Amino acid sequence: MEVTLVLTNNGSAQCALQGWPGVSFVGDGNGTQLGAPADFDRSAPHPTVTLQPGGTAQAALKIVQAGNYSESECDPKQADGFRVYPPGSTESLFVKDADVTACQSDSISLLTVKALVPGA
Repeated sequence: MEVTLVLTNNGSAQCALQGWPGVSFVGDGNGTQLGAPADFDRSAPHPTVTLQPGGTAQAALKIVQAGNYSESECDPKQADGFRVYPPGSTESLFVKDADVTACQSDSISLLTVKALVPGA
C-alpha cells in the first residue's frame, strides 16, 4: 500500500526542506517506536523544496503488510499510527492510524519513504 505524507508550512515565513522525512510506527498509547524506522528510497533526486506560508511538500510512503512475514519473524503488534519527522528536525508529528500493524522486530522494515517534493 502507498500513502502520501503532506507537510504544510503553518508559519508566517517561508521555509526550506530537503531530503526524506523520518517515519516510524508508534504504539503502546504513548508514542513508543515499534520496529525499524522507514528506509529511504534513494532512487530519485531530492531537491530543496521551498515552502511559502501555507505551502505544502509531500512524500510517498510505501507500507508493506506485516502479514507477509511469519509471526515469529515479525512479532506483529497493532500500531497507533506513525511518528513523522520533517527532514532536519528533531520535532515530530503524530499521524493517527489504528488500522496498521507493525513488526516489532528491528530486522524487518515495513516502511519505505521517498524524498519530499513540492505539493500539488
